[in-house]
Amino acid sequence: MWFRFVIALAAACLATAVSAASTGDTERGAYLAVLGDCVICHTAPGRPDRPFAGGYPLHASFGTVYSSNITPDEKTGMGNWTPDQFYRALTHGIGIDGKYLYPAFPYPYFTNVPRADSDSLFAYLRTVKPVRNTPTPNRLIFPTDIRAMMVFWDALFMPQSVFHPDPSKPVEWNRGGELVHGLGHCGGCHTPKTFLFSDEKGKLLQGGLIDGWYAPNLTGSPRTGLGQWSVGDIETYLKTGENRFERVTGAMQDVVRVSTSRMTDDDRKAIAVYLKSLPPAPEKGLSAPPAQAMGIGQAGFFQNCSVCHAADMKDYPPLGGNAIVQFADPTTMLRVILQGSQSIATPGKPVGYSMPAFAFLTDAEIADIATFVRNSWGNHSGAVSPAQATELRHLLRTGS
Repeated sequence: MWFRFVIALAAACLATAVSAASTGDTERGAYLAVLGDCVICHTAPGRPDRPFAGGYPLHASFGTVYSSNITPDEKTGMGNWTPDQFYRALTHGIGIDGKYLYPAFPYPYFTNVPRADSDSLFAYLRTVKPVRNTPTPNRLIFPTDIRAMMVFWDALFMPQSVFHPDPSKPVEWNRGGELVHGLGHCGGCHTPKTFLFSDEKGKLLQGGLIDGWYAPNLTGSPRTGLGQWSVGDIETYLKTGENRFERVTGAMQDVVRVSTSRMTDDDRKAIAVYLKSLPPAPEKGLSAPPAQAMGIGQAGFFQNCSVCHAADMKDYPPLGGNAIVQFADPTTMLRVILQGSQSIATPGKPVGYSMPAFAFLTDAEIADIATFVRNSWGNHSGAVSPAQATELRHLLRTGS
């Protein structure tokens, strides 16, 4: 009898502890979800009616991973998870059933997320609408389709901590580093990857190609990074999606729309202060582009682009000194030419300009125009080849 009583009491205490941990601070958890861009990667394209229900494709050289359903649905989501299981998945990449997660879920950047933050985030996710949805199965090549292989990946590449606070630095700097290297997981896109999808050593936040976009260099490089931007410029960009240098394009539009524009002013400034402290990454010396390509590109530019991008057109992004134009990899610029670009609406700012697509241009014409723009008005970048435009056009058409 006493044995049964002790077992019942222990079970009740355990249930109470689990319940307390699962409640957490839901209001704080909602803000943590904003910091982590959770809704972006856990919502399928074209399905805003099913937020957090998974199905977003994340591409890599070894195939495509589809994000999981993190709504509290009991059959296909996290309805049966405990706070302990969520914390283990978030910081160690191990799911409820003991299976290893793929680093498309950026758990290597969440290694030092405090347990209190994990519990609050979990508590918030328990409040979102449950959605019955089983995402598309992953499409991976052998042997990466064997989840157990991830134990070796974790042993080789899993960091103990991405960011180490520096007590000699201001609180604001440490907060910025915590956000950039923690829930913000900026290196997930802005750090180049090896063929095994691990970060290239020594190139943290120096820019990387992902899903047909080039995520820019966030270091202090003067031409291809944030060297010319002030702390205020970075804050403005994160809040509105534009500043005196450029306007947000590509996948970063969603990040600004649902994440950085909704952060507190203090957190945006902390991120800006931290990024401005990063030393510049090396910039390669480049030879002058062929004169013929520059001449043909100039003619194509004045025929197709100068109406909006003339020097006195203040409502459009300036091309001189524009980092997007001068990236080491021209993919983002070529994609904007091929697909066009629409400014985004952020809190307090309506939608701005849009740029039409110029897919009717030949690959050679696009390459020459890009080469001209990348090497005019004080810009200095490498020439673009027609093959680069052809490859990107194929990627956009086929998704492979």
